[in-house]
Amino acid sequence: MMKCLEYLKNIDAKKSGIFAAGILFGTAGIKLLTGDDAKKVYAKCTAAAIRAKDGIMDIVTDVQENAEDIYAEAQQINEERADFQEEMPEENDEVCDKA
Repeated sequence: MMKCLEYLKNIDAKKSGIFAAGILFGTAGIKLLTGDDAKKVYAKCTAAAIRAKDGIMDIVTDVQENAEDIYAEAQQINEERADFQEEMPEENDEVCDKA
C-alpha cells in the first residue's frame, strides 16, 4: 500500500491534466465528427468535389477533341505535301528535257 502512495506522489498533475483533457477533446471530437450535422457537411463537400470533377472532365474531353482535330488536320497537310512533292520532280524533269 505504501508503494502505491509513493507512486501517486510521483505523478505530475499538470501532465495528467493535459492527458485527461486530450481524452476529453478526442471523445468530443469523435462525437462531433460522427454527428448528423457533420455528415451533412461531408455530403455537401463530396457533392462539390464530384461537380468539380465533372467540370474538369468536360474540359479534358474538349481538349482531347481539339487535339484529335488538330492531329487529323496535320496528317492531311502532310499527305497533301507528300503528294505535291511527288508531282514536283516529274515536272522538273520535263522542264529539263525541253531545255
